[in-house]
Amino acid sequence: MRKLKNSELNRKNLEEFKQSDKTPLIVILDNIRSLNNIGSVFRTSDAFLVEKIYLCGITATPPNKEIHKTALGSTDSVDWEYSENTFDVVNKLKAESVEIISIEQAENAVMLDNFIADKNKKYAIIFGNEVKGVEQQIVSASDKVIEIPQYGTKHSLNISVSAGVVIWEMFKQLG
Repeated sequence: MRKLKNSELNRKNLEEFKQSDKTPLIVILDNIRSLNNIGSVFRTSDAFLVEKIYLCGITATPPNKEIHKTALGSTDSVDWEYSENTFDVVNKLKAESVEIISIEQAENAVMLDNFIADKNKKYAIIFGNEVKGVEQQIVSASDKVIEIPQYGTKHSLNISVSAGVVIWEMFKQLG
């Protein structure tokens, strides 16, 4: 086997990406501290044609050298918007009939491997702060909570890993 060159991967250019049909999926970052995590979520969102990212609270915004290290230009391809208040974004999207899903460990959470997406719906998935997770007010306002099953000794995954796992699963089901 031979590794493919970048020129052989047939990736979209920026204009083609902007004009392409997107996955009916919105990502909300709720008070993310790490700029590397933010950049990683942008890059994953680019890979799976996420419609938009909302950066909320203390979550930093592009342009930013530290975000760019992991985003590698995907802050130019993926649409994004900043909001000081995550709750305002949730309410706005609910008014647009978007189903709101917090990615969190909570009572009555649906395990990711048991979640079945409705191809007729648009979803917004919320990832929370590296220490505190998704704010309780936001979890309470969500239509659903999805939990990523874990079987080891740790209680959580890094937010960029969680985003990769969930975005990939949503892309498979909705794409």
